[in-house]
Amino acid sequence: MEASSLNRLIEELKRLPGIGTKTAQRLAFFLMKVPKERALGLARAIEEVKEKVRFCRRCGNLSENDLCGICSDSRRDAALICVVQEAMDVLAIDRMGEYRGVFHVLHGALSPIDNIGPDELNLRPLMERLEETEVREVILATNPTIEGEATAMYLARLIHAKRGIKVSRIAHGIPMGGHLEYADEVTLSKALEGRREIQ
Repeated sequence: MEASSLNRLIEELKRLPGIGTKTAQRLAFFLMKVPKERALGLARAIEEVKEKVRFCRRCGNLSENDLCGICSDSRRDAALICVVQEAMDVLAIDRMGEYRGVFHVLHGALSPIDNIGPDELNLRPLMERLEETEVREVILATNPTIEGEATAMYLARLIHAKRGIKVSRIAHGIPMGGHLEYADEVTLSKALEGRREIQ
């Protein structure tokens, strides 16, 4: 393959998470086959999102405005804050349509190996919200990884020590359709811990 612009496109696509060389090549050749306007539409959408989308000043979620749609929605319960690692987690939880509280996005998790400590996370605005707003509960919905668990424990201690607010942790366990034989020890342990009474 000689086309240097095509090689450049493949190399750029390979930088995307979960995209290897073969997938990058397939995507590049797909973009070559589609009508020019469709490919340019993708390029314009990428450019537009990079220019317009920023972080909500209150919660850290993605937004095109100063406050995201969730923070500016008066029907939301501002006394219930769900803390997540990434903005994608907000979408996942909100898509269910059952949670009516607000969110706070940390933009990562504590990871000493990667030199990510409390100062690298979006913690200060959370602590300010807890002081300025009447909050009854903080739900810690960090990922069930070593880093996510460490972050949840750190936040629980920090919130309890300073504020006396109820802190809860989402239950982790066996997913629907999963088999016990394939679950690891941590998952099984969390599933047992998060058990609830059947009425």
